Order: sequence, then structure tokens, then C-alpha cells
Amino acid sequence: MNELTPPVAPYAHQLRVRVSGICVIDKKLVLAKHGKTINNKAFWAPPGGGLEFGEKVHDCLKREFLEETGIEVEVVRFLFVNEFLENPLHAIELFFEVRATGGKIITGTDPEAAEDEQLIENVQLLTLPQLREIPTSDKHRILQHLFSFDDLFGMSHYFSN
Repeated sequence: MNELTPPVAPYAHQLRVRVSGICVIDKKLVLAKHGKTINNKAFWAPPGGGLEFGEKVHDCLKREFLEETGIEVEVVRFLFVNEFLENPLHAIELFFEVRATGGKIITGTDPEAAEDEQLIENVQLLTLPQLREIPTSDKHRILQHLFSFDDLFGMSHYFSN
């Protein structure tokens, strides 16, 4: 079983529905670096988060993107589903193309987490060569084998590990 850090532990042993946004600005992908999460490793992924009961998917995505990155977005279209399953974590992730409409990029916070238990360490706009420099094991599976960012917009509709 994977070892979880305290900020991630509350998500263990339950199914979560998450939404994430793929946002390319000036040929750079918006990514969040999550601090030591599983097995004490950093993890780069598109911004997003958990859907709350009664919350619409698009509203959740806009809220999470703003909280994590400082960027206001509009949802363009649904892209694909990824099933993330690394025991004891299990999430169904809905990925959408989003377009930046305002705001300024920052390293945001999770308002539900205490200051010393924040997962996001950094938010950056990365070029494809910069993304390739990140070790494969430290980035979301959808980012591991890209030839271009356009690949993210043409993926099949379901992935599972």
C-alpha cells in the first residue's frame, strides 16, 4: 500500500469525483505542483479538485482553477475521463478544456486545508520541453507521453491505471 502524507490522508479509502482543466496560454500548459503526496513524492498535474455535493461540474472547475492558480476560466468542452487508482486513493477525474478569461497566475491555496497542510507548492506555465524535464513518475499519467499539447485535446475518452 502507498504511504500518504497527512494532507492527502483524508481522501483515502473513498471514491472521489474530481474535475481538472487543461489550459494552454501562449503555448505553455498551466500546471500545479503538489507537494509530497504519495510515497513522499511531488506530483505535477493540471489544476482541479473535488466536486462538492450539489455543485455543478463547470462551477467546481471554475472555483478550483481560481483557488489554485488565480486564473479565471471559462469551460470550453469536455475532453476525457481518467480513473486514478493507487491504493488507498481512488478518484474519477473529469478533464475539460478551459480558456483563461482573467486573473493573474499565482500559487493558490486550498481553503479547506490548514496553512501547514497545503498540497500545492507551485503553479507554473510550462513549455513542452520543460514538462519533459520532470521525471515521469512525478507527473500525472496524461502528461507522461505527450508529443505536443494538442495531444491532450484529442485523447480517447477513458483512461485507467
